[in-house]
Amino acid sequence: MFHTILIPQKSAPKYDLSNGEITAALSLPDALLWVSLENPDDAEINILRDVFNFHHLAIEDCLNDGYQPPKVDDFGAYIFLIVHAIHPDQDLTELETHELNLFLGPNYLVTVFKGDSLAPIETVFRKIKRDERITQNGSDFLCHAVLDAVVDEYMPIIDHMDDEIEWLEDQVLAKPTPQTMERIINLKHSIMSLRRIISPMREVMNRLSRDDFDLIDRQSRIYFRDIYDHLVRIQDLSDTIRDIVSGTMDIYLNSTSLRLNEVMKALTIVSTIFLPLSFLAGVYGMNFAVTYPPFDWKYGFAFFWGLSISVALGMLIWFKRRGWF
Repeated sequence: MFHTILIPQKSAPKYDLSNGEITAALSLPDALLWVSLENPDDAEINILRDVFNFHHLAIEDCLNDGYQPPKVDDFGAYIFLIVHAIHPDQDLTELETHELNLFLGPNYLVTVFKGDSLAPIETVFRKIKRDERITQNGSDFLCHAVLDAVVDEYMPIIDHMDDEIEWLEDQVLAKPTPQTMERIINLKHSIMSLRRIISPMREVMNRLSRDDFDLIDRQSRIYFRDIYDHLVRIQDLSDTIRDIVSGTMDIYLNSTSLRLNEVMKALTIVSTIFLPLSFLAGVYGMNFAVTYPPFDWKYGFAFFWGLSISVALGMLIWFKRRGWF
């Protein structure tokens, strides 16, 4: 499935163009064409090859199912970009990214992604219908609008991670559990996945904001620089969250070690108290006659318990004075 928008210079936009109309639109230097291929089939992929004459390596990148880091390639007549979009409302258990491929030409923009819809694309489509200024500044500004919508989706994820780490810090200090540790590890994996795409995207935006490409107007470079600044801020926040996650994990491990030490201390004290009691019970339980008085005394059983309790209390008092508990 694909959507198309043709914005002529002095007439209303046209939607859902045919292949012939797309070919004719490419010859209109003053018009702006946007073709969005959504989960394209073989026939729609042929549009990239037969209508736009894109390089086969760039088309292969669009069809690749594996992970590809964000990048920008200059093919002279057009620029090929790979960026990654993120759904802002997804769970942090496993951060899922969506690859977005863009072909930026002098009077057109082609976006290719796998899936039925992508939030940044839908956002820009809606903005075009409300605000025509997005399409009045050329294809490079339209490309900026798409990339800006992609980067805007990162901040809700960062805010979600920030709330998650605050909750985890409280849980670690109050009552650490294995479930808490599992959420800490999931958050750490998510922040690492986010940083894996932010760093190369910074470099992509940095190149687009310089004068490396003739297809990007000098005025548009300022807007790409703004996206670059947003990515710098997002990366700084992600680095901060990563450090806090590592610190929270250390606190969890130290807290569980401390709790284990307290348990072992209590068990050691109990074992130490019962050591002399076991000795007394063993002596009084020997199966042969002994001539000292307590065995023949009618209160000998009570004497044994009194002696045992006195030994246990005496040891507890001694442990307390030593500061062992």
